[in-house]
Amino acid sequence: MSAAAAPAAAATVKEPREILRVENLVKHFPITAGMFLSREVGSVRAVDGVSFELNEGETLGLVGESGSGKSTTGRLVLRLLEPTSGSVQFDGQDVLALEEAKLRALRGKMQIIFQDPYGALNPRKTVLETVAEPLLIHGRRWGPELHARVRELLELVGLASYHADRYPHEFSGGQRQRIGIARALALNPRFIVCDEPVSALDVSIQAQIVNLLQDLQEELGLTYLFIAHDLGVVKHISTRVAVMYLGRIVEIADKAELYARPLHPYTRALLSAIPVPRPGAGRERVILQGEVPSPINPPSGCHFHTRCPFAVAECRAVDPPLREVAPGHKAACHLVQPQTAQEGPRGP
Repeated sequence: MSAAAAPAAAATVKEPREILRVENLVKHFPITAGMFLSREVGSVRAVDGVSFELNEGETLGLVGESGSGKSTTGRLVLRLLEPTSGSVQFDGQDVLALEEAKLRALRGKMQIIFQDPYGALNPRKTVLETVAEPLLIHGRRWGPELHARVRELLELVGLASYHADRYPHEFSGGQRQRIGIARALALNPRFIVCDEPVSALDVSIQAQIVNLLQDLQEELGLTYLFIAHDLGVVKHISTRVAVMYLGRIVEIADKAELYARPLHPYTRALLSAIPVPRPGAGRERVILQGEVPSPINPPSGCHFHTRCPFAVAECRAVDPPLREVAPGHKAACHLVQPQTAQEGPRGP
């Protein structure tokens, strides 16, 4: 290649295109009491100010303990739940401001794969009826073309076309999840929330489904929000990883950066719990004391300070912002400063 051709080739490289932006997303579920449950006595702070962005074609892994708000965040992004406050921008559209008709049109671009492959499928409907349902809702008619589309989707996810005439109880857990994936793909979406799609499956089947999701992403140009509690699975599939604790994101970074240099004490504790082939081979186990506080009455300041071995007075009084401490690496911790980001918090 000539020297003159080199800049032209470099110019063809596409910049990452942002497809989703979430800002200060909040969801508080009211707690009611009294006659007819008419009096609000408190609220569950399920999601408490979550912000992140997602580029087209990438996978953001969302991890954390049960009850941290991961699944609620995914449902809020799709507006399956109405948020208390915040902003969700999908491909330049304000999802939370859309009227019902426009929101329904947007549904074709945003889909979800549910956690439970058994509970996500109607046992009274055949696979053909299940996968065809979103197409029918969006105006398609029964006929040879619809049947052909369903069979095409089944083959795309690794099932045979004759499976269309069977019922969910005739399939294994992994096959049922493939049916759920086919249903999510029916309307040619661009963005899919994967809500713990492999947590109910055997380990060997988990690998097959994760590989399928990656193949589909490459073939169809999909963007994923991948919700999970298994950090090993998240490491395999994700481009970037966000860690949630008690309704908030405490750390977010590229996958390689986060797994190599976790900065927040909670992230370090989570990563230390990943099983390794040789226990004790160079990894220090971090044992957290105490229980996760109640989202009804979260601690003041940093929500993690009640379990953090490094907590100081500032942690108990001031809520740390999620700020960039290294290029592309954000953490919400008073003890992690930009100049010391490579090391993270140290003990007293």
